[in-house]
Amino acid sequence: MLVEIFFARGYLLAKKMVRKNNVSFIKPKTEPFMIKSTTINRQGVEWILEQPMDVQLSIVANHLDICKAVINSLLQTAVQQQAGPRYCRIRPAEGNYSRWGFNPGSVRIGNQKLSVAVPRIVDKTTGQVDNVGLYDALKDLPEQKEEMVFSVLKGLSTRDYSQVASQLLDSFGLSASSISRHFIEHSSKAVEAFSARPLEEEQYVALFIDGKHLAGEQMIIVLGITAEGVKQPLDVIQSSTENSRCIKDMLSGLISRGLQYEQGLLVVTDGSKGIHKAVEATFGHYAVLQRCQWHKRENVVSYLKESEQAAMRKALQRAYSHSQYATAKAALEQIADELKTRNVHAANSLLEGLEQTLTIQRLGLHEHLSSSFTTTNCIESLNSQVDKYVHKVKHWMHSDQRNRWVIMALSEAEKHLHKVNGHKHLHLLKQALQQQIQNTIAQNHSFHGGTPMERISTNYAT
Repeated sequence: MLVEIFFARGYLLAKKMVRKNNVSFIKPKTEPFMIKSTTINRQGVEWILEQPMDVQLSIVANHLDICKAVINSLLQTAVQQQAGPRYCRIRPAEGNYSRWGFNPGSVRIGNQKLSVAVPRIVDKTTGQVDNVGLYDALKDLPEQKEEMVFSVLKGLSTRDYSQVASQLLDSFGLSASSISRHFIEHSSKAVEAFSARPLEEEQYVALFIDGKHLAGEQMIIVLGITAEGVKQPLDVIQSSTENSRCIKDMLSGLISRGLQYEQGLLVVTDGSKGIHKAVEATFGHYAVLQRCQWHKRENVVSYLKESEQAAMRKALQRAYSHSQYATAKAALEQIADELKTRNVHAANSLLEGLEQTLTIQRLGLHEHLSSSFTTTNCIESLNSQVDKYVHKVKHWMHSDQRNRWVIMALSEAEKHLHKVNGHKHLHLLKQALQQQIQNTIAQNHSFHGGTPMERISTNYAT
């Protein structure tokens, strides 16, 4: 506590001094004031206040200088408590302790080691010379490796980080290799925690599944939406393509971790057949698929001439904007009929999976939930945040590295995710899904002549 108080006082004292002189508390345009000498290693906070204003501003701009000054003040106070003030005849402890020079030492502040001159004290009764006792407490301040890890993660290469650090006053002990070791250690633990996070405590109403290209490989990501509208990345696997077997294994793994799906899940995807096949094989009739309307529009217009694409996008957008299922479906079928005379492949593309693009309308939820669940925008936004963390990595060495970076990026991005639009109406989605499941079970029961339908196997990796 004493250490924290001194650090806070040192910083606030320097800041107060700057404000008192009506000088902006910003980094000066001149180069930072750097003194490579043993003198500054022994100066306290009062030394900062004695410097010219431009020097004070330079020191304030580099917070480690203030930290060093506060550390020196702490050490000087500790010496005075044992040996008394300099040149004073009245000393504590009956004058049994005296100053005995300095030793070179270091104190870690965050991710930096600061070299300091450590005062030594001699015990006159025994002749033993030791560093001032407070130094050990300062030396054992906890390392803040997490800040460094996320500085690396946010796109700052280890070499750049080391170069920036080396410019700070008398800092040392930090290298690219040590940063890499810290990052690997931290990220490996994060991967274990992410992959083992239990899911039974949350009730999920929807899943988004999408693939992200990363250095020639597909990273398939699952984003869960809770009943309160909270977005949670649930898992990620590496695959050369959106292969149904790999995705089924991943989804089965989610079930083994406690994912509850029998109350119904809305699964939003693009047009990937592999994802659709895996969802149906894993969840059966408990999953209701919603295909991304944006992807469908882009697939259709890709068959047309460039001069026709803008008008077709608007026409498809108007059709999908109808809140009533029957109206939207009729409008899309009319567009498909018109397309058959212009480009039969575009018409076929529109009709393929048409029902699944209208799931939200069919459930009667377009008015409340269309902005969140008719496209894959939620997971596309997550992928773009992941890309902010990983795009500066130029050399992917192995799969473990790729997996660690993506999971670390997902974990960091999760902290900044907002609830889905319309989250207050998700109880309507739960009700609609349950009704859809009951209708499906009733139809299958009638079709099979009253014989209960066989349950879909969801054993992991089967």
